[in-house]
Amino acid sequence: MIVLDIPPMENPDILHQKRKEVSSTIRTFGNSWAKKSNDTDWIVYLEGTPFSRGYAYGQLIKESVQLQEDHFIDQIEKMVPSAGFRKFLMVMIAFFNRDLDEYIPQEFLSEIYGVSFSFSDSYDNLAGKFDRILNYHAAHDIGHALNDYAVVGCTSFSAKGEYTEDGSMLVGRNFDFYMGDNFAREKVLTIMKPSEGYGYVSYSWAGMMGAVSGMNEKGISVTINAAKSHLPTVSKMPISLLTREILQYAATTEEAIEIVKNRDVFVSETFMVSSASEKKTILIEKAPQTMDVFETADELIICSNHYQSEAFKKDEFNQENIRESDSKFRYDRMQQLINEQFPLTPVKAAGILRNKEGLNDQFIGYGNPKSLNQFIAHHGIIFEPEKMRLWVSTSPYQMGEFICYDLATIFSTETLTHASPITIDSLSIPEDIFIQTTDFEAFNQWKTIKQLLFEDYFLGKEYSLTPDKEQEFIRYNPESYVTYMTLAEFYKSKGDCKKAVDYLDIALTKEQASLKEQKSIEKLRNECIEHISGN
Repeated sequence: MIVLDIPPMENPDILHQKRKEVSSTIRTFGNSWAKKSNDTDWIVYLEGTPFSRGYAYGQLIKESVQLQEDHFIDQIEKMVPSAGFRKFLMVMIAFFNRDLDEYIPQEFLSEIYGVSFSFSDSYDNLAGKFDRILNYHAAHDIGHALNDYAVVGCTSFSAKGEYTEDGSMLVGRNFDFYMGDNFAREKVLTIMKPSEGYGYVSYSWAGMMGAVSGMNEKGISVTINAAKSHLPTVSKMPISLLTREILQYAATTEEAIEIVKNRDVFVSETFMVSSASEKKTILIEKAPQTMDVFETADELIICSNHYQSEAFKKDEFNQENIRESDSKFRYDRMQQLINEQFPLTPVKAAGILRNKEGLNDQFIGYGNPKSLNQFIAHHGIIFEPEKMRLWVSTSPYQMGEFICYDLATIFSTETLTHASPITIDSLSIPEDIFIQTTDFEAFNQWKTIKQLLFEDYFLGKEYSLTPDKEQEFIRYNPESYVTYMTLAEFYKSKGDCKKAVDYLDIALTKEQASLKEQKSIEKLRNECIEHISGN
C-alpha cells in the first residue's frame, strides 16, 4: 500500500476543541459554523489557517462527511460488484496516485488533512483517512478518464448585453457528475474566508474542499466542463483543486489563465471563467499537453463538452468527440433555448437548465443525454457576477428550489455569523412544477426497475421480470431508447436473443444519445443475430 506524506499541522491544539450545538440545525467551532439551509443541505462558514479550517469543516458536518463516503463506496460496489476486482482497482488507483500530493499546494494538503480527521474508521482497511480523501478529490478526474466521462456532460452558458434583461452578465450551468441519487441528495454551500487569498463561495458535497462551481469576492465565477481525454498514466493536480485555486487567488481572467497555465493536469477540462470587473467570460481549455483560451466578441458563450479554441478546433480527438458524443447536441439545444427566451433573467435561466426536451422541442424520453436536463445533475447554479449574487438548486437534481445568496453581504461582513442575513428570499426561484406530476413519479419508478434489471444482467442479482412489470417499465418511459436497450440486455443475458433483437429494433427507432450509443446498439444487435444463427 502506497502511503502519502502527512502534511504538518500548524495548530495541533485545535484537536482538543469540540463543536458546540447551538440548536438542532446550527453548530459552531470557534468562529466557523454550519447550519442547515433546508432539510438536507448545509451552509458551512470557514475562516483561519489551512489545517484549522479543514479540521473545523470536518467537525462541523462530520456525520455528513461520513455519510457521503458511505454513498460513494456503495456506488463503487454497485459499479464494480467483484470484491477481488475492487481490491485490484484500489491497488491500481493507489499506484496511479502515488505522487498525487506532489502536484497539490501545501495549503490545500493541510486543509484536506484537517478534514480527514472526521472520516470514519469503517474504511481504514481500504486506505488511511488522508489517502482516501485525497483520492476522492481526484475521483472526478479518474472517472472522467476511465469511463470516457464526456458521455455524461455538463452544459453551461454566459450571456450579457442584448441577451439579458438588464445587460449585465448572467451565467448558468448544470453539473452532471453522477454517483447515484443518494450521493447528490445532501449538498453543501461552503463560504470560505481563508488566511491568504480571496474569500469565495462554492457548492458541492460534504468533504469536498476543491470546487466545481463557485464565485469569489472579486466577482470571478468559475465552472468546469469535462472534455474527452486520452487514458492518463499518472495523476497530476485534480481539476477540482485547480478550480479552487482560481477562486482563491484570481481577481482577473488573466490571473486565472496564469494559474491554469502553471499547473499540470491529467485529464482534459474547460474552465468557464467570468469576471465582473472586466464584464467578460472566457473558456480556458486545458489538456495534459496543450492549453488555449477561447474568447469571443459575441455577447453569448456556450460550453458543453468539446473544445472551441484554435488549438483544439481541428484536433482529431476533439472532432471525434463532436461527431460521436452528445456534446454538440446539447450545445445546439442551449443556443436554441437562449434564442427563444432572451432577454434572459435568472428565472428564465433556471427554466433552460431544467429543460427536458431535445432539439426543436422534440420529446426524446426522460433522461436522454441529448437533453440539458438528464435527471442526473448534482446541481444547477446561476451567477450574476456584477451584482454579486448566486442561485443554487436544491434536490432533486436542478428541479428543486433555487436559493439566492447575497455575496455582497457575505464578503463585506467582517465576521459572518450564522445569524447573518445572507439569502435574498424574494429572489428565490420556486421548484419546477414537474416534480409534482405523475410523470415524474413514473420516471422514478422507471429508474428503480432499470436499476433492478441492470443488477440482474450485470451484477448477477436475479430479478423476476413479470409480463406486467415489463409493460409497466415501458409505459413509464416509452420514448427513451434506454428503456428498450435495457430490456434487450436483460433478455440477452437470459439467452432470449430473439426478444432482445425485437427490443433493439425499437431502440433504433428512438432518438439515441449519440452516434457512439447507436453503434453500441447495432453491435449488440449483431451479437444477438449471430447467436440466433448459431443455434
